[in-house]
Amino acid sequence: QVQLVESGGGLVQAGGSLRLSCAASGRFFSINGMRWYRQAPGKQRELVASITSGGSTNYEDSVKGRLTISRDNAKNTVYLQMNSLKPEDTSVYFCNADIVTTDYYSRNYWGKGTLVTVSS
Repeated sequence: QVQLVESGGGLVQAGGSLRLSCAASGRFFSINGMRWYRQAPGKQRELVASITSGGSTNYEDSVKGRLTISRDNAKNTVYLQMNSLKPEDTSVYFCNADIVTTDYYSRNYWGKGTLVTVSS
């Protein structure tokens, strides 16, 4: 019914940049909060950044000043601009969103993830 699909992951050198995208598709009325999580091998999944429907943002401390979350409501898309990447940023990055479906009920959805690898 509703899908979140991430794109933009890949291999970059330390200090480089990537922009991740996550587009929602299917039938729904609106999208509320949107978030990026990441999970590295052997570690728990952690919240990296979040953005409200009004555009307010929050970040995990280690990415402040380097990663920027944004959204384009007309395109039903959330972005994560990643600059000054470090090897410790290497993770699978997951998109997450609260989406109001056709029955006017807000549900939480996950994308399948996109791999970001930062080499030293």
